[in-house]
Amino acid sequence: MSEYQYYEFIAIDEPLTPKQMAELRACSSRANITPTSFVNVYQWGDLKANPVDWMRRYFDAHVYVANWCTCVLCLRLPKSVFDAGIFRAFKTETTFSVKQTRTHWLLEWVLDESANYERFAQEDGRGWMGRLAPLRDELLRGDMRPLYLGWLAGVSAGEVSEKSAEPQPPPGLSRLSAAQQSLVEFLEIDEDLLSAAGLVDPPGSKHDSEGDAELDIWIAALPTAEKNAMLKWLLTGHAQQAERKLKRQFLAWRRDQPSGAKPATPRRKVADLHKLAASAAEARKKQAAIQRKKAEIERQAKRETYLRTLADDFNRCWRNADKRAERGIASTYDEVKRSLVDLSDAYALCATRADFDRRLAKFMSRHGKRGALVRRLVEAGLWQKSQ
Repeated sequence: MSEYQYYEFIAIDEPLTPKQMAELRACSSRANITPTSFVNVYQWGDLKANPVDWMRRYFDAHVYVANWCTCVLCLRLPKSVFDAGIFRAFKTETTFSVKQTRTHWLLEWVLDESANYERFAQEDGRGWMGRLAPLRDELLRGDMRPLYLGWLAGVSAGEVSEKSAEPQPPPGLSRLSAAQQSLVEFLEIDEDLLSAAGLVDPPGSKHDSEGDAELDIWIAALPTAEKNAMLKWLLTGHAQQAERKLKRQFLAWRRDQPSGAKPATPRRKVADLHKLAASAAEARKKQAAIQRKKAEIERQAKRETYLRTLADDFNRCWRNADKRAERGIASTYDEVKRSLVDLSDAYALCATRADFDRRLAKFMSRHGKRGALVRRLVEAGLWQKSQ
């Protein structure tokens, strides 16, 4: 198998300057470089730079996919968004790690040496950035679920001890966003383990509504002068700067709010999660069996309805089979075989097998010398050559 590596970087908060684009071009003559992105595929050689260094200097998001079953997502966020201690409980040996620069956090999610060889033989890396980049905005809003998913990927990969306690489960684990579900697919997190993690969500939880209520309280308390300044930024082409500043202020305000009113969700051991995942797997299999049985019943009901329409006029069906057989070509022989299989079932449902055999013998007295047709009917179990 030939080597394949896909690199994609995007700049979100600030576009690249002409000088920065020239620096990137010096590292690759074939890459597609714009003021907001760098994309290149390597089937020999490698990127002549360190992706982490590029994230420090130029970009806010990075996706890497290699056909040796490895993929990486890296996001850069302002340091004001999270306190350093937030990440401690989520970090794992490989799947989720955090680096820092003077002004930013670099968050990295990694799937290393996947066993899903078929996936990496087929996909080329394109499309993941569009699906995963919204995670950055969710993190900027204070959504902790992407961090928890990084830790859960470590559990799924066997990197976390059975005796370890999970990080504080964030609300909404049973109702992931589209980007978070894409992260689950990207990192190949075990779906049953994810179901187990989501059991902490109370039924009918109103996580999103609670967040909106907090925003309403905070916005109402903002000084008028500050609101006006933000509106001016929005109307003068500085929407991203205004959004970042407001989000930082809101997250700082929310961190300072008393949390005693809401008791922390009990933290489970990894061993407990695995037991819950086993139960979830059993429930999933039972539900799948129920759905298969239901689908089979529905299929059979539709099949019987169709067969009864054939039984309404068996003579017409045999005449049609005669006409198709007389055409003497392979495609119509296939049609004849299918129609006779259906007729056999229709006779079994609405008449008798003996009735079908008598009509089939009459049919074969006219077409028994058509070797290709006979072979098809023998293969279908409708006819025996000795007949």
